[in-house]
Amino acid sequence: MTFPAPNTADLTGPLLASVIDHTLLKPEATPGDIARLCEEAVRHQFKAVCVNALYLPEVARRLAGSAVAACAVIGFPLGAMPTEVKVAETRWVVAHGAQEVDMVIPVGLLKAGQLDAVRADIAAVKAACGDALLKVIIEACLLTDAEKVAACRLSAEAGADYVKTSTGFSSGGATVADVALMRQTVGDALGVKASGGIRTRETALEMVEAGASRIGASAGVSFL
Repeated sequence: MTFPAPNTADLTGPLLASVIDHTLLKPEATPGDIARLCEEAVRHQFKAVCVNALYLPEVARRLAGSAVAACAVIGFPLGAMPTEVKVAETRWVVAHGAQEVDMVIPVGLLKAGQLDAVRADIAAVKAACGDALLKVIIEACLLTDAEKVAACRLSAEAGADYVKTSTGFSSGGATVADVALMRQTVGDALGVKASGGIRTRETALEMVEAGASRIGASAGVSFL
């Protein structure tokens, strides 16, 4: 499977919706908020709904029978927990209906040059995903360009399906430069998800033009 970026000229209305992960990860999100998120995703035919693990079973239930995927974040938002904990969390969300998983790498280990440990962390979560698609959040705002390239290569080596720019909970979000660098690094072998601070249609299209094949956003309805 390959993950080329779509052509921005084609991204109008439903076609733009088809690359958006409709996202709500705020700690104050309520069950009512999650229900609205799912209703919007089905109505507009977004690619996925991305939530914290607590709400994944309800999201999977509400999306059943639709073309919208249920997605959960793992090790969120810091990535700084034992691999075994991430694996257990991944197995739980997959057992409860997750079709996609967005995990956070152990950023500090990457910056310390412990590349084997980072690769093993990603590979263990990928194994726990089963048939679920894995996106790897590298938290690009905390990395040098060389570290971003290393994170992307490690993700590919570990069998991930996508690399993703950001959690949206750190010091910065997606940038055009980061998306372009990540796409250059992984080619068409992996998808690139731009996420964090994407609040307008214009910004979303800039990210796609730079190489993003998926957009993570809470404001996706306003892009259409």
